[in-house]
Amino acid sequence: MMTMLKNDVTAALFLMIALAGIASAESGAAGKDIFTAKCAVCHGADGSGQTSIGKNLKVRDLHSPDVQKQSDADLKAVISKGKGRMPAFRGKLKEEQIEQLVSFIRELGSQK
Repeated sequence: MMTMLKNDVTAALFLMIALAGIASAESGAAGKDIFTAKCAVCHGADGSGQTSIGKNLKVRDLHSPDVQKQSDADLKAVISKGKGRMPAFRGKLKEEQIEQLVSFIRELGSQK
């Protein structure tokens, strides 16, 4: 009986971990779509900022340690409220979409 219970708990834990991985991947994919539509014009499709607008505005490479060391809350605040010449996206994006963008920015950081 106890072995059966341990096996059930173990199976449940593996399922939860798998589902969390799927949710994270889906969030990253949604974030990429939003990024492409709203952010890539300045930040570039790869997040490097190497577009004519990005170079002119001196946007930071989203792969950089300076960006990646910011907390999720800090990144959400920048996206929501804007910063410098970056426009605010509060009211243009839902909270969930902003979280998806943060997830995608984290993915960019792991690519370099």
